Amino acid sequence: MARVLRVLTQLMGWACATIGLFHVALGNAAIPGAGSAGATVDSWGRFMGAVFVGYGLAWLWAARQRPIPARAVRWLAGIFLLGGVGRLLSLAVHGWPQWFQIVLAVIEIGLPPVLVWLADAEERALRGDVEAVPARR
Repeated sequence: MARVLRVLTQLMGWACATIGLFHVALGNAAIPGAGSAGATVDSWGRFMGAVFVGYGLAWLWAARQRPIPARAVRWLAGIFLLGGVGRLLSLAVHGWPQWFQIVLAVIEIGLPPVLVWLADAEERALRGDVEAVPARR
């Protein structure tokens, strides 16, 4: 489980940092349907892209720790889940977005519980709290 947690943590870090840089570089062009949204939305999107780069770097920091700190994973996964909740609120208020935003919402709602479960399992294993599995005869 430690290896799966490390791979997912690294993947989260690189994906978030890359997506963030993409938004900083392209502004409105990085958001489907926002190309004509104007300077205010472009400014906000580029700023939030930079924040997302920092978020990705936090995941990469966690991935480099030995062991990966479960507390950091819980916090980072909670932030990711909050982003998914924000998408659900937007859906409720404004209706269905572009299809890729739905895919992202599914990932943002579904992946955090997996990450927390893996981090908790790894933390328990490191403490020795895992029940021994009886040997088969």
